[in-house]
Amino acid sequence: MEFGEYARNKAQSKVKYEPHFHCPLRVRRPSLHSPETMNSLLCFGGLLAIQSLAAATSSAATPQPTNAAAILEALRKNRDLPALAVVVVKDGKICDRAAVGVRKQGDPAPVTTNDLFHIGSCTKSMTATLAALLVEEGKVQWTTTIAQVFPEMKMDKRYADVTLEQLLMHRGGCPAAPPAAAWWALALEQKGTATKQRLQFIQAVLSQPPAAAPGEQFIYSNQGYAIAGAMLEKLAGKPWETLLTEKLFRPLGMKSAGFGVPGAINKVDQPWGHARLLSKTTPVQLDNPPAIGPAGTVHCSLDDLARFVMLHLQRGQGTGILLKPESFRKLHTPPAGEDYACGWLSLERGWAGGKALMHNGSNTMWYLVMWLAPEKNFAVIAATNIAGANAEKGCDDAASAMIRKWLGQR
Repeated sequence: MEFGEYARNKAQSKVKYEPHFHCPLRVRRPSLHSPETMNSLLCFGGLLAIQSLAAATSSAATPQPTNAAAILEALRKNRDLPALAVVVVKDGKICDRAAVGVRKQGDPAPVTTNDLFHIGSCTKSMTATLAALLVEEGKVQWTTTIAQVFPEMKMDKRYADVTLEQLLMHRGGCPAAPPAAAWWALALEQKGTATKQRLQFIQAVLSQPPAAAPGEQFIYSNQGYAIAGAMLEKLAGKPWETLLTEKLFRPLGMKSAGFGVPGAINKVDQPWGHARLLSKTTPVQLDNPPAIGPAGTVHCSLDDLARFVMLHLQRGQGTGILLKPESFRKLHTPPAGEDYACGWLSLERGWAGGKALMHNGSNTMWYLVMWLAPEKNFAVIAATNIAGANAEKGCDDAASAMIRKWLGQR
């Protein structure tokens, strides 16, 4: 049974996708401290879809453990991961959770089910949800253009009529790669407020020609989400971080949610990210700059991420819902013939009973994947504190095992 497939690059963007299960998006791995590496952080794992979640754990002949912790520990050891965690949602509540391994390689502190994980590009689904909230409040429209929000900004004229919706669907013509190294280096300096950093960054993006004619191609772009976030904070009059906290995290009870590196620097009070450098696993505490925060700088506990997932499983039905059903339809429905909607991949899956929603993310030091089956009122989140092929495989295997355990699918 196939639970996923590689993300089709219909736009033939500059980011290279390959029809390979575990790592369709390749990036070079220079020093973590170089601008080149930071340029690629969110690109890696930003739009990886899964071709098969089950190969390593689907043997019908060999009895498999049903305890989530035991399942994860076997997978963690097999994939050589510092930690591996999973949360399962069914019928509106968390029905399973486990976390195994350590917070930091070489340190005995164990990871716990309450620990914080960096969610990388899964942040995009939150930025898109924030946009829907502001649309319902009348502060912005899906058709609001970049030029309407930033009339004073010097930009290539082809960007002027790009809409918020196009940016959230990666169809605004924005490039896959960030602007010139000097601008990226400035973003890494993190001088001034987060809002000011974003304005400087998007000015650099918009002053250059688009990578494709806006509206005509899908190009997965963190830059496009930075522009969308800057538009939202300009129109709402508050920083993107504040808006996300006030309008999404607090109403959902996501008390652990924050931005950037989880935990205190140089302490092991939360999991560290890890990178494989020269065949060695190295603990690191780095993240992308706030300039591209709307594309992927959120961290939170998996339980709190499950609260966000349940919001999307409900699709505006029931009581205490933040958005109307039509807003969820907008967020979950891609253009005709495409897979990517607003912050979500929408993929037909037999185990999901129809359309499954999916996103994953990595800043090259963490990896997390979310799979939602709205027709089954079911979701699984799997995460680890390292990136790379083994991280993807381990999370895929963990998600597969939970799907089999709770949906009885093979």
